[in-house]
Amino acid sequence: MNKVVRLQKFLAGAGVASRRKAEEYIAQGRVKVDGKVVTAMGLQIVPDKQKVFFDNKEVRTEKKTVYILLNKPKGYVTTLSDPQGRPIVSSLLPGIKERVFPVGRLDLDTEGALLLTNDGELAQRILHPSNEVFKTYEARVKGVPSPASLRALEKGIMLEEKKTAPARARIKRKNKQNSVIIITIHEGRKRQVKKMLQAVGHPVQSLKRLAYGQLGLDNLEVGKFRFLHQNDIKKIFSKKSSLQTKK
Repeated sequence: MNKVVRLQKFLAGAGVASRRKAEEYIAQGRVKVDGKVVTAMGLQIVPDKQKVFFDNKEVRTEKKTVYILLNKPKGYVTTLSDPQGRPIVSSLLPGIKERVFPVGRLDLDTEGALLLTNDGELAQRILHPSNEVFKTYEARVKGVPSPASLRALEKGIMLEEKKTAPARARIKRKNKQNSVIIITIHEGRKRQVKKMLQAVGHPVQSLKRLAYGQLGLDNLEVGKFRFLHQNDIKKIFSKKSSLQTKK
């Protein structure tokens, strides 16, 4: 008996993207089944009998799962193609034959820890809000936040008519002009850290993601990557961030 699966789940399992992102691709008309564009959600397919195409390339189920931690430099976009011709993060992965995709995103001017994989199910776990995966950032900001501002960040502030979840924030170092803040959040709103710090009166001058859970960059150089193992994956879902206790 041939197995029947939802189209977005098949795309995730084949390493095209997370399930959520795969749904976006379907809605955009970038997916075909047996030569016909599919835009409706919930279509079930039989992978052994039907052919699926993404951007006119046939999608085949990946046999080998790959997990990569990249120290993303500034100036690279977190996509696999860019119509504006800007540098893309996949160009920093020489020798990687498997088709991997970024888990989440970092802005063009943001650097630091970026996960890439062809495991759509894992990506879905990391991105789903219910799993509360903590991300720790180092932000250089204008001025020095007061204790009241730090408490506001920790309790949650209103952004676009919705309150942010409680964060962890502390000052790492400071001078009269600016300071470096270590902040940990578990939400994934667009440009969230920048908007939070802007909201308390301290615009971000530079931003770097240091870790997912307890999986940090350690000594990984900017622009370099390393493969992750199962012990590394477990660290991603840790509810503690050892970086918050480091001075």
